[in-house]
Amino acid sequence: MIENIYIEEEIFDHPRTRKIVSRYPNASIIKCERYGNVFNSNAQNFRIQKKQPSLILAKKNSGRILETPVGYGIGGTNNYYFSHMLNCLYDCRYCFLQGMYRSAHYVVFVNYEDFLDDITQLSNQTTEPAWFFSGYDCDSLGMEPVTEFMSYALQKFSNLGNAHLEIRTKSTQIRTLLNHEAFDNCVVAYSFTPAKIANALEHKVPSFNKRVNSAEKLQKLGWNIGLRLDPIIYTDTFESDYSGMLQTIFAKLDARKIHSVSYGPFRLPRDFFKKMVKLYPREKLFAGPLTENGKLVSYEKDLEEKCQHFLNSELLKYIDQSQIFPCS
Repeated sequence: MIENIYIEEEIFDHPRTRKIVSRYPNASIIKCERYGNVFNSNAQNFRIQKKQPSLILAKKNSGRILETPVGYGIGGTNNYYFSHMLNCLYDCRYCFLQGMYRSAHYVVFVNYEDFLDDITQLSNQTTEPAWFFSGYDCDSLGMEPVTEFMSYALQKFSNLGNAHLEIRTKSTQIRTLLNHEAFDNCVVAYSFTPAKIANALEHKVPSFNKRVNSAEKLQKLGWNIGLRLDPIIYTDTFESDYSGMLQTIFAKLDARKIHSVSYGPFRLPRDFFKKMVKLYPREKLFAGPLTENGKLVSYEKDLEEKCQHFLNSELLKYIDQSQIFPCS
């Protein structure tokens, strides 16, 4: 339950602000000049705030659409990402957001129209498909019943043939998708780790089986489904864990209709990693066979390559190599 809602003065009376606030009639409303004054302030503890995050409603004035990092994508040459929200409803121990942000509060940018105007402009600048990835700094669907962002975005993207949308999520909040006709230039990309790992590290996340069932339901309605196996987490039973995960997934999903599968090794910027270790000093994940590689913390190169090779080989039992996109 949200107890406090901070609202930027500029969008205090925005219709979308009023609609979101109406969902929390008992929340305390606090005006602020800019969201960064709350979100980026010093002396915050991500771990403590995560127990009872506040909601911040704001306007994103610039930097709404950004180029993706090198190696991030599923085959396109024009790749961008955007975040209508900062921070995630869920609490995955490996998530880089807790190393990047000081605050665990949720930030929702209510000027959806500006995001889609930027997307339209960028997609019109090329004759090649332009990919727009949602879910980089949040879960795309986790707070959809509150934000209704995807409901708005789907209406726009369905009329933008050159703009392709990836909705990356662990959420089972799929009513918006169930109520909208599927269209070709949208991929609903579900993130998975094996059930044993998910139970240990993915707190507050819908169960592995519930996510598979949601993906199955959407696929049967014609939605393109992608699988995102990132990060790859090593365990002593790695091969049986990941083999069993794929067996369960493809027992439910039609492999012939899978749009894409991407995977990438566990890796964190060194500074993020150090912050996360301070937050969770007893977390076994951070005591694993990890090493510093330049500015990144990751598994030893040989182990990383071994895991990726095994996962790729297992995927080829179900899908074609052309559907697989390693993320470097």
